[in-house]
Amino acid sequence: MSENHSEGLNYKSAGVDIEAGNQLVERIKPIAARTRTAGVMAGLGGFGSLFELPLDRYKQPILVSGTDGVGTKLKLAVELNIHNTIGIDLVAMCVNDIIVQGAESLFFLDYFATGKLDIDTAASVVEGIGKGCELAGAALVGGETAEMPGMYADGEYDLAGFSVGIVEKDRIIDGSKVKAGDKLIGIASSGVHSNGYSLVRKIIADKNISLEGRLNGTPLGEVLLKPTRIYVKPLLALLKTVDVHALAHITGGGITENLPRVLSAGLDANIKLDSWKQTDIFTWLQVQGNVSTADMLTTFNCGIGMVVCVAAEDEAATMASLEQQGETVFSIGEVVSGEGEAKVNYL
Repeated sequence: MSENHSEGLNYKSAGVDIEAGNQLVERIKPIAARTRTAGVMAGLGGFGSLFELPLDRYKQPILVSGTDGVGTKLKLAVELNIHNTIGIDLVAMCVNDIIVQGAESLFFLDYFATGKLDIDTAASVVEGIGKGCELAGAALVGGETAEMPGMYADGEYDLAGFSVGIVEKDRIIDGSKVKAGDKLIGIASSGVHSNGYSLVRKIIADKNISLEGRLNGTPLGEVLLKPTRIYVKPLLALLKTVDVHALAHITGGGITENLPRVLSAGLDANIKLDSWKQTDIFTWLQVQGNVSTADMLTTFNCGIGMVVCVAAEDEAATMASLEQQGETVFSIGEVVSGEGEAKVNYL
């Protein structure tokens, strides 16, 4: 390689600061350490993460994986300069998906991409990821920070995550046990969670609404950034005592599109809309945007973040278990016989 002592280009002049990335890794290490579990075999910094499966607790272990992001909720985090909760959303969207099949969360990895790395912002995001991992019982075993000049506007970043869990083969929840007469129990959401924010942002833009305005005394921006609730530990506790027939994580598409995913053809779900009180933020969004009830139910969770399907005789025990774990629950309907592909009927 030839030497040129005149002023030349280097990676930093191209917009990528390797030293900043190294500093961020040092900031992340104690966060990851707080999430460490028995299976973690190495710290951060390797090319790959090593994790020992807990085979002493499983006869036929099946790995379950999930990946997701947090969508345009990121735009609000950037606008409000609040970055310490969006990582919780990232973890939640992944681990809530894999608990649906009965999987205990093992570990989590993240991908953080930005145009110019701001160490404090990135560290704040990862702090939230670490908190989410603690809530889910997952170890933060690694991730990737990508600095890509020209790809993102100043101050913007993108997030993606990947989680892996484990479940005993004969304990997989696949919806095959669901039958007519089963009861449907809704677990309350913490708010909008991480879906529908393109519509949220359009409503705010079209009506020129300030994020500093108040909703029941709380700044609107704070209400909208409230992190997605993580249901893993309460549901794992429930699975130890109740034969759960199906679980549905209510994300994009709402109850309308997500609940049929765990129902077989010839079965429908009858949902009583008056069985729970719609969270105030959803009422506000519907009024401000003049959004139809049908569109609300196919865009947002509308106050129900997870639906549990159990036999009628297990309904009371299910609700009691979840309430003991700190969840707010509602008996929202039942499974009935139908025709053709599964669908939701709102009563």
